[in-house]
Amino acid sequence: MRFLVDKNGGLVVPNWLRSQGHEVFAVYESARGIDDDAVIQKAFDEDWILISSDKDFGNKVFREHREHRGVILLRLENESSANKIALLQRLLAEYPEQISDNFIVVTDKLVRFARSRS
Repeated sequence: MRFLVDKNGGLVVPNWLRSQGHEVFAVYESARGIDDDAVIQKAFDEDWILISSDKDFGNKVFREHREHRGVILLRLENESSANKIALLQRLLAEYPEQISDNFIVVTDKLVRFARSRS
């Protein structure tokens, strides 16, 4: 899969995704300072699934009706890289066919899918 990891993913999450064979664009590495509008547009235009902890992307998708190829919103109590990786690993193992074109909220305890009307 192709993932665009927002700046809050740091370096560890993108590197782990790469080690799992995924193609990754990491904002923290390659586009620091890019604003949220540019992030979601880049993800859509270049066919990336966006991974972020920034709830503003929920507003962009559902209130502003921004198009996307998939958004994984991490709403975690434990924001450590190890926890993010563990939850992404579970998501990718359990729901691989449902990740593209869905808005997915991942918490420490559950995964919710919402198809936006882009």
